[in-house]
Amino acid sequence: MNPRRAYDAVARAYDEQLRDELRHKPLDRALLAALLEQAGDGTVADAGCGPGHVTRFLAARHPDVTGVDLSPAMVRIARDHAPALSFTVGSLLALPVRDAAWAGAVAMYSIIHLDPPERRTAFGELARAIRDDGPLLVAFHVEAAGVAAGETTHLSTWFGSEVAVDVHFLDPAEVTADLVAAGFTMAASLVREPVGAGEFPSRRAYLLARRTKR
Repeated sequence: MNPRRAYDAVARAYDEQLRDELRHKPLDRALLAALLEQAGDGTVADAGCGPGHVTRFLAARHPDVTGVDLSPAMVRIARDHAPALSFTVGSLLALPVRDAAWAGAVAMYSIIHLDPPERRTAFGELARAIRDDGPLLVAFHVEAAGVAAGETTHLSTWFGSEVAVDVHFLDPAEVTADLVAAGFTMAASLVREPVGAGEFPSRRAYLLARRTKR
């Protein structure tokens, strides 16, 4: 089962569990707000938007926000929650957008199912889609109990459904190197501990970068 099928299978349960998660995550909210301030005017994209909870947060603070996700089931839920917003089915590996169309983008845990070559392709696509000096915020799992950075776990059940999908725990230094190679300049990096109940207990990284001027 590829990630698209896995997310289709868990879409409803995923939305029910995570739709209000930002309420309990002041650091995430602050980083998302900082990205919007840096992006300025223009379209800001939620790349790997899932059911759209981060997209809705962004859209409440910025007039031009769009969401892209691999899973049609996730996109349907996102549209149901926010019919006035633009949501598109599309892959990080081939973003359905013209060059330099976005003022900035967020990729919140949307790279965790990509192997290294796919991750580099995704960063290349984000570099293509984001205009010069536009910001990108990437978040991902670093490590958890029994899983070190650089290791992969395989999920056979997830949100109450049977799936078959890999989750990659990533070394921030390696992800940083991939971003720089793709055409980004690093602005900030942060690693935090789990926030408590309601969140998978992993250490998480947030990397804020800017598209290097072409």
